[in-house]
Amino acid sequence: MTLFGQIIALFHREDIPCALIGASALAVHGIARSTYDIDVLTTSPGVLEPSFWRLLTGHGVSVDVRAGDAADPLRGVVRLQRAGDRDVDVVVGRHQWQRDLIGRAVPSRVLDEDVPVVLKGDLILLKLYAGGHQDVWDIEQLLADAGEDVRAQVDSCISALPADCQSRWTELIRRR
Repeated sequence: MTLFGQIIALFHREDIPCALIGASALAVHGIARSTYDIDVLTTSPGVLEPSFWRLLTGHGVSVDVRAGDAADPLRGVVRLQRAGDRDVDVVVGRHQWQRDLIGRAVPSRVLDEDVPVVLKGDLILLKLYAGGHQDVWDIEQLLADAGEDVRAQVDSCISALPADCQSRWTELIRRR
């Protein structure tokens, strides 16, 4: 079983809500962007405990837990690696809007695993929150073939994000 598969199985077994994000979610939504790692979002703080991963560390998996401080926009990130396998980053959010978008994620079959994938509008919200140049490009690609329903979804949720994200969204829409 792949490292990604083991992590998804562990999350299912422990009843930890999660959703596929990042380039793999972009691919599900029809946008090809090459990266080697796989990103999974959860808001469950328990995954930041090194002991949570003990079943995997005995099978050649290295686990790097990086907890964020109070000023960090994330609770933390866990990077999991195994030789010959794709790296997996478990992004641990801290906000209700992140929990909400995990709840809206749609079950999909990705890399031979059943995993929820965030909706296109929710992926835009995450990219607005991340705020990097690559994220803006990703948003533009997502919007290129998006219907009004995607824009409406972002509009209905954007108020939960910080003001700079709201401004970035306004600017992106204005330029279209």
